[in-house]
Amino acid sequence: MTYPARRASYPPPPLAARGPSALRRHGWLAVLVVGTALFSAVERTLVATDNPHLVPTAILLGAAIVPAAFLAFVYGRRLVYRVSPVVIAGSALLGGVVGTVTAGALEFDAQRDLGVLSMAGVGLIEEGSKLLVPLAVLVLFPRYRTRADGLLIGVAAGAGFAALETMGYAFTTLLQSKGSVTATVDVLLLRGLMSPAGHMAWTGIAVAALYAAAESGWAVRRAAGFLGAAALAVTLHALWDSRTTMAGTAVVAVVGLAALGWAVHRTAHVRRPVHHAAHYTLRYSRTAR
Repeated sequence: MTYPARRASYPPPPLAARGPSALRRHGWLAVLVVGTALFSAVERTLVATDNPHLVPTAILLGAAIVPAAFLAFVYGRRLVYRVSPVVIAGSALLGGVVGTVTAGALEFDAQRDLGVLSMAGVGLIEEGSKLLVPLAVLVLFPRYRTRADGLLIGVAAGAGFAALETMGYAFTTLLQSKGSVTATVDVLLLRGLMSPAGHMAWTGIAVAALYAAAESGWAVRRAAGFLGAAALAVTLHALWDSRTTMAGTAVVAVVGLAALGWAVHRTAHVRRPVHHAAHYTLRYSRTAR
């Protein structure tokens, strides 16, 4: 006997499970091209007119373009995420502000009291400070509790921190160089280009492991994985701050990007239930009776 098919009620698969759209996959190019064009226009106008009112705009664009483009690049990968763009943007803004303020308040004593260990102390403080907003999201929004969600939120928090820190360095350079636009632009370009291999990579791998541990119910293996990822982030940060040559910086950058790439690879290949397949299996099994 054949029964009429009944529609099973299953939650829809995450957006990324259906594959990212072309706009999302390549949106980072638009961010990079448009941002670079805007920064170039502001910088040339600043040089031609010596108008100090354009300085904040130049510093903001120069510090934010590469972090924003790299965040858009990670967002466009094939990740099974549930976190919304609003939460990602909020994590970047709040992660940057809360992270820099907290780190700035704690670093002075660390550099004064720890002596030769000050770089390790700074790395621990800054990496811990960047975890505050991702932890708050984890507590306040329990539905965002997957490795992919953590990866995106971590990269966003690292992007905000990197952009604000770069703005601070650029402003300091502007004052110390007595208004040299060239010196300020050099700082913006160097720190902007290196930001994906620095704060964004370190925070991304740590928060991805943190959310994976939370998703597993804090299983021992996942919790140990988070501690290992956090230790790696602190170590890379300390090595970055202790560098003495560009070759050393390049090595740390390559290791950081490789670690982030591995985290993205693992996240993209996490196996999850396919709800729509279960729906069709139930539907046809009822029809065939």
